[in-house]
Amino acid sequence: MTMEEDKPSTTVAEPSVAAVPIAPVRPPVPRPPAPQNGEARASTSDSDSDSAGPPRATGVSGAEYEISEESRVVRERQEKAIQELLMKRRASALAVPTNDMAVRARLRRLGEPITLFGEREMERRDRLRMIMARLDSQGELEKLLKVHEEEEAAASAALEDGDDQMVQYPFYTEGSKALMNARIDIAKYSIKRAASRLERARRKKDDPDEDMDAELDWALRQASSLELDCSEIGDDRPLSGCSFSHDGKLLATCAISGVAKLWSMPEAKKFATLKGHTERLTDVQFSPVHNLVATASADRTAKLWNTEGSQLVTFKGHLDRLARIAFHPSGKYLGTTSFDKTWRLWDVETSEELLLQEGHSRSVYGIAFHPDGSLVASSGLDALARVWDLRTGRSILALEGHVKKVLALSFSANGYYLASGGEDNTCRIWDLRKKKSIYIIPAHSNLISQVKFEPQEGYFLVTASYDLTTKIWSARDFKPVRTLSGHEAKVTSLDIAGDGHQIATVSHDRTIKLWSSSTNEKDQAMDVD
Repeated sequence: MTMEEDKPSTTVAEPSVAAVPIAPVRPPVPRPPAPQNGEARASTSDSDSDSAGPPRATGVSGAEYEISEESRVVRERQEKAIQELLMKRRASALAVPTNDMAVRARLRRLGEPITLFGEREMERRDRLRMIMARLDSQGELEKLLKVHEEEEAAASAALEDGDDQMVQYPFYTEGSKALMNARIDIAKYSIKRAASRLERARRKKDDPDEDMDAELDWALRQASSLELDCSEIGDDRPLSGCSFSHDGKLLATCAISGVAKLWSMPEAKKFATLKGHTERLTDVQFSPVHNLVATASADRTAKLWNTEGSQLVTFKGHLDRLARIAFHPSGKYLGTTSFDKTWRLWDVETSEELLLQEGHSRSVYGIAFHPDGSLVASSGLDALARVWDLRTGRSILALEGHVKKVLALSFSANGYYLASGGEDNTCRIWDLRKKKSIYIIPAHSNLISQVKFEPQEGYFLVTASYDLTTKIWSARDFKPVRTLSGHEAKVTSLDIAGDGHQIATVSHDRTIKLWSSSTNEKDQAMDVD
């Protein structure tokens, strides 16, 4: 009896002991690791059927990521941005044809449309670059290029059998005979100018009677003494540009009304009106050699005038509105920039277009010629400035540093400083010898519309801004010398007379303001050159 009673008691106790601990312990065992691992989190987010399960399983530590899908959306956005960045890097490393016909042929071989509605040459080339980068990322580019090479090899073999020559597109665009003659003329002119500049610099350095620091201090004193001398209403509409003649006796202004005017200095009396453009004027420049005036307009043309107000030449060719213009130091050539992403070089005498130069990804705005005449700088809305060698046509420098549009450029008379200003409110000083920016001037509280070095020796720099002020900076250390305040609206342009004693500014307040320094006869007799 005792034996039988003990047996059932043990049989009953065993299952009860086994059932009590196993039932509550086993289910939580696989679940605690789930919120600790990122993989378990991703797996729970993928299952949309268990809407309440994942938040409860994660607990407090993972509730911020498991409750909503914002983290997943942000992660996908970041991955997409990284892929686009890698795609752009891969695209920038690919070699893409520059000739438009070759670009079209490559698109046709890749099975893509050779052109889209409203697509231009540069846009078509960029599209081909992105297509090739996408194929490269998918591992299909090498196969397509291999087929392309085989097709070219077969075509060349067939042409050789037929004694024909295959048309080869050059990497560059062949220039005209007039462009070659212009390059030769510019080379001869710049060699003489550079030799004269270097000889003058050596003379100043070696001559014990020459004190460059004293001359610089004197020029800065004159600049610091500039005062408002004259204010005149220039037009019924806001003014957009101004320029002194080479002798400083005349001043040209232009306005968005489409009319340019000539003023006699220093009394600022109007004596000629230049009418001929059908749209607003964007810039005006005097020739550095002759009494000729060039105007740029939003009607896509530039015009040349004499001081009597007669129109001489019209320069046609740009596909969009013009921005700035500049004369070559020789006075024989005119440079224009446009919103068609090009700048062009024109022959003043024949009005022939010598050069159509691309190189900016967005509209080209600023332009300036080197005082020797050998180089030209262009700036655009792509936050980039480029320096071109007019003798060879090559882009020799790409100046990157501005974070917004670059609107103004100016070379110094010393031959190696280049100033640039733009929408980032800063003026950068570039040293062409070092090929980099050597100084950043936090110049204004609004965009910089114009920059100009003092034309004789480059002793100081002047900047105009939409913050209603014009400021003068020392070329020695680029510290502020004087602030010219007086305009009631945005200052759009400025120019400095040849002797540096007078500065003209124009503004959206429709006024021309002349700033002059009061000097005595002894200072005027001082030979700055």
